[in-house]
Amino acid sequence: MIQLPPAKAYIFDMDGTLTDNMHFHHEAWMRFIKLKKLGIDAATFERNYHKGTLIEVMARFFPTLKTEEELRQVGNEKEALYRNTYGQFLKPLPGLHLFLKQLKQKNIPVGLATMGDQNNLEMTLKQLEITSYFHSTTGGDQVKQGKPHPEIFLRAAEKIGVDPQDCLAFEDTQSGITAAQAAGMQVVGVATQFSEKKLLDLGGVVAVKDFENVYVK
Repeated sequence: MIQLPPAKAYIFDMDGTLTDNMHFHHEAWMRFIKLKKLGIDAATFERNYHKGTLIEVMARFFPTLKTEEELRQVGNEKEALYRNTYGQFLKPLPGLHLFLKQLKQKNIPVGLATMGDQNNLEMTLKQLEITSYFHSTTGGDQVKQGKPHPEIFLRAAEKIGVDPQDCLAFEDTQSGITAAQAAGMQVVGVATQFSEKKLLDLGGVVAVKDFENVYVK
């Protein structure tokens, strides 16, 4: 059993943390790039484009689009492609339901800090059947700066009403870990993309492969 550090609130990333779905997002991005005839390969996309908020990514794809409304509209096309194609296949990581139930029984508030937009957020929580466990949620469409900037974690802590330094964050990526640490939070690394050792090297205080055998004292 893995005991987690004590905290007044727990704040979770969503994609790759609550569900192992990052390969679905990657496939959706590649389909979107092909659909829009952007001529960008996977390695170039990950290296030069896939950073920050959806608006920031779209601005790199489409530099001639000048307004946020235009960028959000085309970004919504990609997110709808993801939801319509892959949403039905999302499953919670092993042990997630029992772990969230444990937190609820201990009256520890739970927040969400995801760069996904509101539609993705609502669809994912519904598909995983975990909506009722969350005190509040914060999506990428509610912040100006994406991870690794700490804004989204600071906003999530503010909604719960807990000092960020008293929150424990759960993340699966380097940018997410950096963002949570910059907000003053300790981070539990979730090994859906990186090894547990890599997550610890990135600064995680604990690393887990899923939520089985995880408990709060």
